[in-house]
Amino acid sequence: MLKALDPVSINKTLLEHFFPPTEPPHSRGRLSCHPSADPLTKEEITHAPCKSSASPAPSSDGVPYSVWKNVNNLNPEILLHHLSPLVSFRYHPPSFKKANGVILDKFGKVSKDSPSSCGIIILLKTISKILEQVMTVRLSGFACSRGLLHPNQCGFLPGLSAFDTCLSRTHDVQTLQRPKLRVSTVFLDIKAGFNNVDAHCLRASLLTKGIPSYMVGWISSFVSERTCTLVFQGSPNLPVPVLVGTPPRFRILPLIFRIYVAPLHTTVPRAVVLSYVDDLSLTVASNSDRGNIRHLQRVFTIVSTKSKEIGVAFSVAKTELIHR
Repeated sequence: MLKALDPVSINKTLLEHFFPPTEPPHSRGRLSCHPSADPLTKEEITHAPCKSSASPAPSSDGVPYSVWKNVNNLNPEILLHHLSPLVSFRYHPPSFKKANGVILDKFGKVSKDSPSSCGIIILLKTISKILEQVMTVRLSGFACSRGLLHPNQCGFLPGLSAFDTCLSRTHDVQTLQRPKLRVSTVFLDIKAGFNNVDAHCLRASLLTKGIPSYMVGWISSFVSERTCTLVFQGSPNLPVPVLVGTPPRFRILPLIFRIYVAPLHTTVPRAVVLSYVDDLSLTVASNSDRGNIRHLQRVFTIVSTKSKEIGVAFSVAKTELIHR
């Protein structure tokens, strides 16, 4: 793993790779209680740990979910009284935002001289995950009821898994092939999608879509002022401030990202746009592959224009075209 560098330099290089520098969000100033924030309920607190493994790898505090389950069983008021004010004050405390990032070599990567040959597993405090799970359930319910997600967006919601995405794409292709047409699909990957979301644009976008301001305020606090200690052989164990953008290591943020990129699912005549979080596919059909390519070029122009409006781009290296 980056053997030519000393541990401190490796630590710095990996941090820049996994947490690209971005403009920090504005200071929120003095905390104040939001008058319309919905207080947490005992049912929400009880349900959140049940959705998680009883023995995950916790962060530096070493507290597994089983501890919080037992605490909640003995006295449901403890977690409720500790976490509910954080929602009302739209605040996620710094003590909840300390994480360990375990660095692992990616399977199949021949070169070990680049940070791209490494992967990272983020270990968070389990009490922080309980509150995040509650807010994820609230946001997903709000997004579905208000139509903030396109029906062709998949991932991180019940009935919209990677398997469902594959089935849907297979169904679309087979339907288009029935009239003996040629079907072509271009696969696009949003370049560094999670980390390239601008915090200011994200906040404005969520408010514009009608998401409650108390929830937007808590999300802004959740992604800011985080620290991460990278763990690898010879690691200097230095906790360093990081800006997380919307990385997939957190449960709520892939859902936020889906809401953010929903405009990419614009209505395009004679084309099917399907996505799984930050992976997008454009499928068209005609009597020839050449005709499909011309149509895909027009569709891509429309989608690309939408992507520039929200500040995201597509990775050329990961773009693929398939004819069937």
